[in-house]
Amino acid sequence: MLNNFDIIVIGAGHAGCEAAYCAATIGAKTLLITQNLNSICQLSCNPAMGGVAKGQIIREIDALGGYSGIITDMNTMQFRMLNRSKGPAMWSPRAQVDNITFAISWRQTLEKIPNLTFWQDEVTNLIIKHQKISGVRTLLGLEILSKSVILTAGTFLNGKIHIGEINYSGGRIGEKEATYLSENLVNIGFEISKLKTGTPVRVDGKSINFAKLAEQKGDAHPEQFSFLYKQTKNLIQRSCFLAYTSEKVHDILREGFDKSPMFTGKIQGRGPRYCPSIEDKIDRFSDKTRHQLFIEPESNHTNLYYVNGFSSSLPLNVQYKALRAIEGFENAVIQKPGYAIEYDYFPPTQLRNTLETKLISNLYFAGQINGTTGYEEAAAQGLIAGINATLKLQEKEPLVLKRSEAYIGVLIDDLITKGVDEPYRMFTSRAEYRILLRQDNADQRLTPVGYNVGLATEERLRKVERKILFSESLISFLRTNTAEPNEINALLQNINTNIISQKTKLAMLLLRPNITLSNLSTNILSLMNEIKKLPNDISSEVIESVETFIKYESYIIKEQEIADKMLKHENMPIKENFDYQCLQSLSFEAREKLSKIRPATIGQASRISGVSPSDISVLMIYFGR
Repeated sequence: MLNNFDIIVIGAGHAGCEAAYCAATIGAKTLLITQNLNSICQLSCNPAMGGVAKGQIIREIDALGGYSGIITDMNTMQFRMLNRSKGPAMWSPRAQVDNITFAISWRQTLEKIPNLTFWQDEVTNLIIKHQKISGVRTLLGLEILSKSVILTAGTFLNGKIHIGEINYSGGRIGEKEATYLSENLVNIGFEISKLKTGTPVRVDGKSINFAKLAEQKGDAHPEQFSFLYKQTKNLIQRSCFLAYTSEKVHDILREGFDKSPMFTGKIQGRGPRYCPSIEDKIDRFSDKTRHQLFIEPESNHTNLYYVNGFSSSLPLNVQYKALRAIEGFENAVIQKPGYAIEYDYFPPTQLRNTLETKLISNLYFAGQINGTTGYEEAAAQGLIAGINATLKLQEKEPLVLKRSEAYIGVLIDDLITKGVDEPYRMFTSRAEYRILLRQDNADQRLTPVGYNVGLATEERLRKVERKILFSESLISFLRTNTAEPNEINALLQNINTNIISQKTKLAMLLLRPNITLSNLSTNILSLMNEIKKLPNDISSEVIESVETFIKYESYIIKEQEIADKMLKHENMPIKENFDYQCLQSLSFEAREKLSKIRPATIGQASRISGVSPSDISVLMIYFGR
């Protein structure tokens, strides 16, 4: 029988799969419970991984030893590096992935782990003794004991689907909701609330006139997410397409507003600000005559296309009529309607920085249950929860990433410190140190960390060490070797930059905006020979890393100095049960917020809304600084 596990993971979405993979890989005897074993790690919304800031998160998961990056690379249909026209801190990898094989790859990966067990069932209650988790009870009447539990229920907790005036219970269209666990958690003492998200129609590709749409191809030289996994064959990329709504489309959509659950008040939960439904967009931005839509293939094995930007909870007849008013969709056939889903979440200020709950020891929350939106944010939380649940059982120090170390650190700190009142998604603008947290250096920042906790392999670590060694060697070469005017001036004239009159260090030339290592090496034989020394498996990574470092070194150094300065206060601890009411010199709001959130450090306290710099000064004086 199923019993006596180290860790039980509830839910098999992106958070649950990453949590189960990490816990079992590090050494915990792990059980993954899900309502449907055929729905493991579904791409419920758009069939893509990465994007602005989200791509950096996937790179960080990969660098730590997680598996989302590798699974993405195995199933990529198109790759694009977004924001290439901006600085490297903004470059964000994004991949269109095969929705069918992505889920299969995750299941096959998890099934190969010896100490990971699957069970199809619904958890109805947590077993708690003396404020500590000791197992779960299920709908089938089982009592399964464990030392820790990680809850990753996604949108399934009391999920309700809305399509116009029709609404019914469900965790995802076609799948039942989880009805018991929310009540159990509330009875234990957890605070609960509701959020809403939505997804667009899926359309039969045979019914789309692609000739009327603008084609959007992948990068000519596609990269990958994983620093370890390499494709053994050339990627055959699928195109995406651009379409646009119109005033006619907007007028049709407005016809359904009186039956929209968003406008009639049937939906109480707040939706994502940065990914609104189409009806929300035309209501909030009524001055816009059109909105851009991205038409994305779902899989190499179906004709299904995802209409990104057309999320809707309007009646199906209105969705159909509006869709067919879009150029190229005159004969569109919908295979799956757009819908909104409202679900329970637990405000994440109830968590520690390890994602363990403050109320119940050894109980962890990860993913949309914490108020986030997005596969990438969910997977990152699953990874951290899986690692920390295992480390605690092994009586080791937890893994807490700083805001200056990783976007994952920013994500978790924002959640537990500021909380959420709408679905949280990551942006580069949320990170103070985004020049340090680039997608190209995630392996250098985090692979040693992943190796130390037992997740990243020695192969990964050695590859990073080789990358650093060859990068330092190339940087040294660029700083010590020069270019003669007759070698380089023809290139400088061609790219409309000033010619040189004397020998100039290669590193100095590389500081110019239009100069790259590629065009330098085609003109300078010694540099070409130096680059040829780079190992094939890390050559492109070394070149990108070195070029970025040379061009932005002064900014990188300055940002690192600021981060180091802030760390002096960041790590100043605060006693967990400290009585803030005894400090009358704190503002009333500060005492209230600090007592509720219970920050672990002065740095975390300083980021709580309503806690002023003068309040922080009071705390620092009290604690002896």
